Amino acid sequence: MKFSKKIAGLALLGALALGAYSGSSLALTPGGVASLVPHRAVYEMTLDQSRPATGVAGVRGRMVFEFAGSGCDGYTMNMRLVTRIEGETGRASTTDLRSSTWEEGHGKRFRFNSSQYRGEDLQESTSGDAERGAADKEVDIHVSAPKNKELKVPGPVLFPTQHSLAILQAAIKGKSIVQARVYDGSGKGDKVYSTTAFIGKPLKPGAKLPSKRVENDKALEKISSWPVSISYFDNEKEGTTPVYQLSFRFYENGVSRELVIDYGDFAIKGDLSSLELMPSSACK
Repeated sequence: MKFSKKIAGLALLGALALGAYSGSSLALTPGGVASLVPHRAVYEMTLDQSRPATGVAGVRGRMVFEFAGSGCDGYTMNMRLVTRIEGETGRASTTDLRSSTWEEGHGKRFRFNSSQYRGEDLQESTSGDAERGAADKEVDIHVSAPKNKELKVPGPVLFPTQHSLAILQAAIKGKSIVQARVYDGSGKGDKVYSTTAFIGKPLKPGAKLPSKRVENDKALEKISSWPVSISYFDNEKEGTTPVYQLSFRFYENGVSRELVIDYGDFAIKGDLSSLELMPSSACK
């Protein structure tokens, strides 16, 4: 199918990025500093009918995030996104994207592993690790799959959890724009994206309650949230058109809902269908 390969690649980019926001719960400490709280979130994925779609007639799928860890032990995120894509010609294909990452609590090191399946056949896998140099002057990247590769990326560069924390902290302080270069191990492990995040006006606790309720919704009703839109640009290509855009409602505890991943030719939306908040472990 014309778009099955594209959605497999781009959906993985969006899913990896999304894991930094919807897979990581953030809460404020008494000092006003964001800290991470583990949780598990499930999203039902469909084609966004409110936006134009070229070549794609429908999308059905599910995305699951599991997040654990702390600033002391590091943060672990496991993601799986399974989608069935229907083309305008009636043909359909199923894509299964799986990702696992670990990020050191202070953002010094980052490990990643991802796989793409079409049906039950493995199409591609990517794995590697990255380590930040002194004073954030550069990031050393070792890609072990699909091919061995060594890269040095000039700083400053944020890893995914660092990026989500930066956006949340900016939202809390009333800022509306966050620009950053981000490395998340997507693509073939050799991409660094320039990002621009736009943060909307805060929504007060209990504002704009969703029509679809899930367990633990009451916990979200008690806290503020912000509409956030992030554009991802390819660092190696000139131009102003983003590779994709990620939009979501970002709650003060880090939970995301009202997700939209816009690839330009089509967009996928994600409705939160399950939310499990798990206790966090205190640093020793």
